[in-house]
Amino acid sequence: MRAVVFTGFGSPDVVRVVEVEAPHAGPGEIRVAARASGLSTGEVLIRSGALGDAVPVTFPHRTGFDATGVVDEVGEGVTGVAVGDEVFGMASTATRGANADHVVLSAWAAKPAAWSWPEAGGAAGGVETATRVLDRLGVTAGQTVLVNGAAGAVGGVAVQFAAARGAVVIGTASERNHDFLRSLGAVPTTYGPGLPGRVRELAPRGVDAVFDCAGGALPDLIAIAGDAARVVTIADFDAAAHGVHMSHGAPAERTGDAVGSGADPLAVHGLDIAVRLAEAGGLRIPVAATFPLTEAAAAHELSETRHAPGRIVLVN
Repeated sequence: MRAVVFTGFGSPDVVRVVEVEAPHAGPGEIRVAARASGLSTGEVLIRSGALGDAVPVTFPHRTGFDATGVVDEVGEGVTGVAVGDEVFGMASTATRGANADHVVLSAWAAKPAAWSWPEAGGAAGGVETATRVLDRLGVTAGQTVLVNGAAGAVGGVAVQFAAARGAVVIGTASERNHDFLRSLGAVPTTYGPGLPGRVRELAPRGVDAVFDCAGGALPDLIAIAGDAARVVTIADFDAAAHGVHMSHGAPAERTGDAVGSGADPLAVHGLDIAVRLAEAGGLRIPVAATFPLTEAAAAHELSETRHAPGRIVLVN
């Protein structure tokens, strides 16, 4: 089968599509014939070498965390899903490599009929991250939440998940994306100098929690929240120096209410909530652009611009 790999750190030019042996579903897993898969900012940073020793990499490195497709193998002990079902989910940490023709999933849910293949292909990573961070922040109804970098792939999902919890959401983005944020349920403002003042005007009673998806603004975000403990970042590697928690990707097995026996029963419902919201018309998965699997390098180039409002998706 085809798979996207890179064999060394560098520019998008190091990304290749190669032939590899297809993986198979193990106990508690399923395999899908992939229709689409997400390209995450994290993968782009790993490929560039920007994460250094923070994320160990063995070459050749297979890329991709989440995918969607049609089930073509069901592993031992798995119930509630059958060959031919359409699902979306997170790639197995053992086999990895969701940017491929066949993907083993260890956490999954039924693909909502309202979602296109690209939307479903880019959904699970943002859903898992948004759920993880909002839970850590303890976001509940009646609170006010600031999402910094709200027009991005994770930010757009975080806005909708926080709003679904009953929170008032303020989102930062460039002005050209403000209508987009309003469509997701956020009150928009611009990022950059003067952010604390702009947020005070929008939330005179204060902000209860800050979800940082962009990085580079922690002093302002702490000032807005009033306490570093009320800020969580997924993008700023100087977090520890500011007393802020940086949330890393959880194992796929801790994502949502997946069907497989490998799913952690204590994990908080991310994929299951996403399905319920999508079926009720309350969850959009913004897709900034799609590329054929064979043009993965071009997808990396676009991601590096950081101007894509939504998820970049590879289609098979």
